[in-house]
Amino acid sequence: MPSDGDTTAPHLVIRPGRLLRGDGSGAEAGMAVVVEAGVIVRVCRASELGEAPSAAISVDAPEATLLPGLIDAHVHLAYDGAPRPSERQLANDYPALALLAAHHARQTLRAGFTAVRDLNAPGGVVLALRDAIEAGHVPGPRVVACGQGLSVTGGHMDKRSWGDHVRVRDHNAPCDGPDGFRRGVREQVRRGADCIKINLCGGSGRDLRVPYRQEMTDAEVVAAIDEAHRWERHVAAHTAGGPSIAMAVRAGLDSVEHGHWIDEATADLMAERGTAYVPTLLVNERNFEVDPSDLDAGPSAWAWLARAREDKWASLARVHRAGAPIVLGTDAGFMLPHGRMSARELELLVHGGLSPLEAITAATSAAARLLGLESGLIREGIAADLVLAPGDPSRDVRVLQAVERLRVWKAGREVVA
Repeated sequence: MPSDGDTTAPHLVIRPGRLLRGDGSGAEAGMAVVVEAGVIVRVCRASELGEAPSAAISVDAPEATLLPGLIDAHVHLAYDGAPRPSERQLANDYPALALLAAHHARQTLRAGFTAVRDLNAPGGVVLALRDAIEAGHVPGPRVVACGQGLSVTGGHMDKRSWGDHVRVRDHNAPCDGPDGFRRGVREQVRRGADCIKINLCGGSGRDLRVPYRQEMTDAEVVAAIDEAHRWERHVAAHTAGGPSIAMAVRAGLDSVEHGHWIDEATADLMAERGTAYVPTLLVNERNFEVDPSDLDAGPSAWAWLARAREDKWASLARVHRAGAPIVLGTDAGFMLPHGRMSARELELLVHGGLSPLEAITAATSAAARLLGLESGLIREGIAADLVLAPGDPSRDVRVLQAVERLRVWKAGREVVA
């Protein structure tokens, strides 16, 4: 069996019990998929296939379902899943973080996620990891990365955690003023960023009737989005909720991350503009699954977390009803480990009102479209990023959580433990 580090992809023929194309269509029985040189070259009825070449690897799995490789559009590969990852990051130098991120990348790939979008890492560690994976030096999923997130001084990603006498270099990218954010975009592009992340608005526990606070000014948001689009990068925004999301969507924002509080008017606007929603449901649930002492959160913080946990379902329902694109993202690395827990996000999407097929689409073609990847579908001419899962995920997405029972291919090469 070839490893995920091999440089040549075998001729491969897979005959699953069911086929899910990743485009929202239902399961098809009696199909076959042919892969050559890492690309899907034929999707047809198994009865029409004929005899495969003698050198081909043949996989017959009548009880399993073949679907596109899953995509997680919100991860932090340099984070280790601890409740307070920034403290762990600051205790490690960048080479150590890069090696840790490589380990997390392999875990992610083995769990059936053949592509991810990394939305903040110190220095250029994930950008370097992306390039190493693409060059075949280390195994991992396809990586779309922002480099460092852009935050106002003192904002969500520039919180003070050390004394004034300590200076931390390249842990994040603080910016101030429209020109500052334009400069920040250009600096990340120069580093090699595939996309740009801004920290638009954060949570506020001061008054739970208004549990969000805009951090960037309108002018800063407009400048950042305009500059990113000038450089042909899409823009993701960390958000909590409120009017600032609608303002950013009007400015051309490409994806709303988290978004615990989204009203109907904003959901309709997102649908009109094609703005994707990445609700990261699992990370909110994880706050209530870890030891409370690990979070070191006071009463107001716990009250905010509890309200966000409850209200996120209404926001998801509004966006779903409006018809805006919904994309799977877990926030893996923050509050949850990489890979082995990530498929729970599909279960939560279904709990929130999506059908199993809609949840699978959120994790495949919808995510690929947002990230600009030629994957996420089982279609001729598409990269052969594939998952063979036990049972029928179009009926029960929980089968995708059985990581040890999945078979995974990236570009036609099977991933091995």
